Amino acid sequence: MSKPVAALIVGESAPTGKRMGHAGAIITGTSGTAKAKIDYLKKNGAEIIPNPSEIGITIKKTLK
Repeated sequence: MSKPVAALIVGESAPTGKRMGHAGAIITGTSGTAKAKIDYLKKNGAEIIPNPSEIGITIKKTLK
């Protein structure tokens, strides 16, 4: 894909083994965790938005 991608993945601070809303319902082992999603996206060229307050900064950097 030639378009830039930026992603905000939440849930990194969720306690291990605790389901937090809809995202927690699809976690199987380490698959589907916030860390696994971030690692996969980074590996495939996505820019990860570290926290909601940095959405604008990260998008600006991604579109350069």
